[in-house]
Amino acid sequence: MTDTAGPAADASEADTTADTEADAVGADAAVTTAADGPRRITPTTRVLLHDLAVRRDRDEWIVGRMTTRTFVALPAAGARAVELLGAGLSVGRTEESLRAETGEEFDIADFVGDLAALGFVARIGDHAVPDAEPPRASLPWLRPRHVRLALHPVIPLLVGALLAAAAVVLVRRPDLLPGYRDLLWSRHGSVVLLSGAAAGWTLLLAHELAHLVTARAAGVPGKMRLGTRLQFLVMQTDISGIELAPRRHRLTAYLAGIALNLSVASSLVLVLALTETGTTAHRLLAAALLLALLPLPFQCMVFTRTDLYFVLQDLTGCRDLYGDGLAYARYRARRSVRSVRSVSSMRTVRTVRRGVGAGDRDDDPSARLPAHERRAVRLYSVVLVVGTAACLTFMAAVTLPVDVALLVRALRGLGPGHGLAGNADAVTVLVVLGGVNVLWLVTWWRNRRPRRSAGAT
Repeated sequence: MTDTAGPAADASEADTTADTEADAVGADAAVTTAADGPRRITPTTRVLLHDLAVRRDRDEWIVGRMTTRTFVALPAAGARAVELLGAGLSVGRTEESLRAETGEEFDIADFVGDLAALGFVARIGDHAVPDAEPPRASLPWLRPRHVRLALHPVIPLLVGALLAAAAVVLVRRPDLLPGYRDLLWSRHGSVVLLSGAAAGWTLLLAHELAHLVTARAAGVPGKMRLGTRLQFLVMQTDISGIELAPRRHRLTAYLAGIALNLSVASSLVLVLALTETGTTAHRLLAAALLLALLPLPFQCMVFTRTDLYFVLQDLTGCRDLYGDGLAYARYRARRSVRSVRSVSSMRTVRTVRRGVGAGDRDDDPSARLPAHERRAVRLYSVVLVVGTAACLTFMAAVTLPVDVALLVRALRGLGPGHGLAGNADAVTVLVVLGGVNVLWLVTWWRNRRPRRSAGAT
């Protein structure tokens, strides 16, 4: 999974783009500097910007600093202001140039303050702007030149050829298609659980490494970490910054993990065709094939910000499909609750209409979005609500009861009366299943602490 990893993601959690207006209004800005506290920005002030990357995206421009993985979507005037300030023009000269080019007035002093808050400004006049510590990247020794072949156009062709070869084999040998019984390749449950966990985590790590490598080839640092998606424990790769890459590179980074799983599965099919049926090697290969394929249906759950979510977000041109979709779903829920309350309290028709009328349209979070984003966000909000409800229902009706039953059975299987094999199986179930649930809780709690701290400030 890519987490904007991204992107995160695994998501990838890859999209950290925010909206910033270039035509902010207000008084002269004051920015804190390392030298002498607040520094007032005057028309003669010149600024030194950090190394920024810029890419046009539809009617906006994405401007970002790869070192800190901070990115912002600007209108054309904002991008032009960044260009002029970066060329050494003073605040006043930048305002004059924009006025001559567009016929509009812009408060560049305020704009510089916004850029400084984003960490885009190195110096204001003679005063250095304090810089935040850049986030650490996974495998920092891996350079773009080491993995530049990951973005070569021939790679998708090779993956396609491998998939086609595996499809031909499966058509001729449908008996090679795996089933759930292939996972039970040993009569010892502990051996099945341990081998499955080892193979599963190895494939998961390779999946995330594929995201990291392709993003690194595009010049994006990337960071792998554990995360949670509803009831799922996931590994995710933050590839924030891939937004500045060309679309082919972005889509390659988003789909790299899925391509790796399909490549491994296709290779296993070809090897299975050469292996004698019924042997231990054949059973192990079949189990590995199923483990390589099992994560793929999960990628279709775009409401959990999977790899395909970031592909969908990119193709629809949305900045934050999940965040905007969640905000719109909450807005619709509030409207529904207010409507029900209005009817139940038997207010007048006029009052009910006022409760759900023009005043609420102003609160619609999707109203500020461009038309193409608004349509995508509203459709996605339906998928988000329905998918989340289905997932949580499945967890309550199936996953939790099964986990509890297995844990209780394992506890009852401990003791001198169950023999060495029985105790080993029970301990293995407790360690593997219990460990995964504890790890989920720890990861969920750790990831929520920054949110609570941010909310407190």
